[in-house]
Amino acid sequence: MASSLTLWLLGALVLGFCLRALFFPPAAITRHGKPLRRLPGGLPLIGHGLSLLQGRPKLLTWLVECQKQHHLETMEIYVPSLPAGVLISDSRNLDFVFKNEALFRKGDFFRSRSRDLFGDGIINVDGDAWRVQRKAGLRFLGTSTIRTLTEETLPRLLRHSLDSLSSAGEGRVVDLQAELHELTTQLMGEMAYDMEMHADDDFTLAFEYAAGATAERLQNPLWPLTETFTRPGMRRALATVRTRGRQMVAKAVSDGNKPSGTLMRCLLDGIGHQGRVADAALNYLSAGRDTTAQALTWTFYLLMKHADVVTRLRSEAHDEGSSYALAVFYEALRLYPPIPLEIKQAQQDVTLPDGTHLPRNAIVIWCTWAMNRSSTGWGPDAASFRPDRWLSPDGQQLVHRPAAEFPVFHGGQRSCLGRRMAEAMAVQVLTTLVPWLDFRPAYTSEEDRRVSRSGLTLPMEGGLPVYVDCVASSREG
Repeated sequence: MASSLTLWLLGALVLGFCLRALFFPPAAITRHGKPLRRLPGGLPLIGHGLSLLQGRPKLLTWLVECQKQHHLETMEIYVPSLPAGVLISDSRNLDFVFKNEALFRKGDFFRSRSRDLFGDGIINVDGDAWRVQRKAGLRFLGTSTIRTLTEETLPRLLRHSLDSLSSAGEGRVVDLQAELHELTTQLMGEMAYDMEMHADDDFTLAFEYAAGATAERLQNPLWPLTETFTRPGMRRALATVRTRGRQMVAKAVSDGNKPSGTLMRCLLDGIGHQGRVADAALNYLSAGRDTTAQALTWTFYLLMKHADVVTRLRSEAHDEGSSYALAVFYEALRLYPPIPLEIKQAQQDVTLPDGTHLPRNAIVIWCTWAMNRSSTGWGPDAASFRPDRWLSPDGQQLVHRPAAEFPVFHGGQRSCLGRRMAEAMAVQVLTTLVPWLDFRPAYTSEEDRRVSRSGLTLPMEGGLPVYVDCVASSREG
């Protein structure tokens, strides 16, 4: 009976969407007065609804293929239940979006789907609320914090990680993604929140579950109905996440006026309202630990496929003038960006540099994953892992790309606050672990193509199972 009722409701909802498409179509998107071409794969009435419902790997592959066919052309994404939308691939358009924060904001489309998880945190807000939280983050992420991270906290935690991995034992499988997530979790817990945190606790599992559900909300126009059945644990997961937020605030308040350079103290001083402080703290925790751990996981995955890169990385690991470790990290970020899809919403009618006219509330999507694989922007070897593309001709200096061409760290006013910290962590992790340890895949050739699971970021499905061997020459030296 219950299943029949569910199917009836689902059918009624789909019918409602179809009727809306027929009688209340979204505002038109045009370029120079002509209708915009739609992305391939659309169907009558439901448009690209089924394409967006694909699992993460298939969705990203579809967007890459769309870009291969149409290059930099701005194209319409159409789903009858959603506002008008476009996929932009031209860096000129993305640069315009970055530089006009007041015109392109998170908007109701994103907030209505992510508010349960992110509340009024920095990921989810605009305007004054965003500025206050960003100011607190800037205060925390100053030079002294980076120095403490690179000279004290991270070296100590890395020594423990190195000892743990070195003693793994022959034949024992280690999930390197879990190890790296534990490292960044402990680091953020200690430096940002003055708390002991671990990656395998109930909070982390609940947050990952809720993040996966939130990502599905952004793809599924029927989520208000289907989530009850596809994500039955969402309410419980959100309660666990909220409990951790309150605990973090309570600890910071109980510490009183004790001198502290933690992020929590900066947030309390800047915001005051404990509910918003909890939201902000949880947002920063996700941004600070998850994206870096995932980026490093994909980096090691690529290193296991490229022995020549490992050899050079070892030879230059302790050369203070070398930028090779950072180039390796950037190349991994290019191919496996921690946030593969971004969404903004137009706050008023606006025309992009390529002449595309967007009505108010239109959704603007860019796929960093696809842009970073475009031969138009990165040459015929765009799909190849080649760290040298980031180095100057003498091989010593890192060559940066404009944010709109390499949008991994976003751009404009909302550029990534933790970029320097992420870079410092990545270089130190690579130059500490790679000279001492060999990592070998502990999965079959059929499983060699690792993919991401559902989420707002890019977690690796099934982790990264590896065998660990000590490098004899490093031990002897």
